[in-house]
Amino acid sequence: MRERIWKALQEVEEKEKVHVLYAVESGSRAWGFASPDSDYDVRFVYLRSPEDYLRLRPVRDVIEWQLDEVLDVSGWDLQKALRLAYNGNPALFEWMKSPVVYQTGEQWEKMAPVLEEYFSAQAGFWHYWSMASNHWKKYFQQEQVRLKKYFYVLRPLLACRWVVNRQTPPPVLFEDLMAAELEEELRPGVEKLIEQKKLAAEGEKQTHVQWLDEFLLREMSRLSEQGKDLPGSQESRAEPLDQLFFQALRELWPEHPLICGR
Repeated sequence: MRERIWKALQEVEEKEKVHVLYAVESGSRAWGFASPDSDYDVRFVYLRSPEDYLRLRPVRDVIEWQLDEVLDVSGWDLQKALRLAYNGNPALFEWMKSPVVYQTGEQWEKMAPVLEEYFSAQAGFWHYWSMASNHWKKYFQQEQVRLKKYFYVLRPLLACRWVVNRQTPPPVLFEDLMAAELEEELRPGVEKLIEQKKLAAEGEKQTHVQWLDEFLLREMSRLSEQGKDLPGSQESRAEPLDQLFFQALRELWPEHPLICGR
């Protein structure tokens, strides 16, 4: 699959006339609890040529490249990614923390430490809390529930705990979150569910796990109160992000007339 993903990224670069700076796995395969039939969610950040950023009609800043039911590839323009970082968008920090990296380079490695400084504890917390709450309301009101939905509630709640305790971007790998934030007495039960999920099909349903239901409800209520005490976003400076963008253009197209002035 890695070879197929690399070829897909090369095809994106050739057909869209962009340069992929960074590409990772997102979703359950990055989180560490994929099912046998889980798809591959590849997310990337790309840069266009200098003239594309000066057109009267702006070029779309998203590339959606879904190939089939197994492989889903999509990405953001670097400008969009930097704007989202400026606003503390949690999804970008998830990509940055992914343990499965398909493509990176010197430009991105220089950007990452600067981008991390824009993480907002408040925005991150409520992103994860809303994710857990919405999944609970949508999928846990029936008699049976898909096993994977437990992790779509538990993982963001553990991420909320991480943000409350550290106010930094939480790890993406579920094992790391569980080791840091889940009570030791609950881990064997959760580990057993992980093994069940790895063997189950994506759509397979089962009866509710009562002890876990009770834990999730308690945590959603408790954390919603803790989240109110997190500091809001401070005034961010756009200039460092502007400089990252200009520098990336200069490094990738040093001989371009718009860059070197010829």
